[in-house]
Amino acid sequence: MQHSTSTTEPAVPLDVRPATAADVDVLDRLWALFQHDMSAVTGALPDARGRFRDERLRAARSDPGWEAWLARLGGRPAGLAVVRGLDAPVRVLSGFFVVRAARRGGVGRRFARSVLTSRRGDWEVAFQHANGAAAAFWPRVAADVAPGAWTLAHRPVPGRPELPRDAWIRLRVP
Repeated sequence: MQHSTSTTEPAVPLDVRPATAADVDVLDRLWALFQHDMSAVTGALPDARGRFRDERLRAARSDPGWEAWLARLGGRPAGLAVVRGLDAPVRVLSGFFVVRAARRGGVGRRFARSVLTSRRGDWEVAFQHANGAAAAFWPRVAADVAPGAWTLAHRPVPGRPELPRDAWIRLRVP
C-alpha cells in the first residue's frame, strides 16, 4: 500500500506492506541489522556462526498468527516489523526496525502508523527504557495513532528476572 505524505513529512515515497515469500532475503538482512542494534541494549551476542536469534522472524514467515511487514523508502529496504497475535484479541508489535539512514525524518512514525492502523482493535508494543530512542518514539506514535486511548505499563521479561522490566504500550486503534 502506498501512503501519501503530509506537508510535515518528507516527500520520498514510503511503501509499507506485508512481506511476501519474495522478501525472505531482505527480511533476513534487516533482521540481522535490527538484532545488532538491539544488542547494545540487550547484551545479546550472535551464536557461534555469527547469527542472532531469529525465532520471531521465522514465526512471521510460517505461523498464521504472525506477520512480517516491509518498508521501502524510494524503492529501497528501509525497515521491518514483526506482528504476532493476528489470531488473538490483542496484536503485538513484536519487532520494529528502521535502518539508520532512514531515521529522524518521520519514516519510522509513518511505518509504525501504517502497521498499527492496518487492523482495528487492541495492540501492544514492548520496548526497553534503556533504549532511549524507543522510549521517546513509542509514546509519540501511540499518541498519534490512538490519542487518549493508550497506556504505558512495566512488566517483567518472561524467564529473565535479571533484566529490567520492559515498557509496554497498549493502545486501541479505532
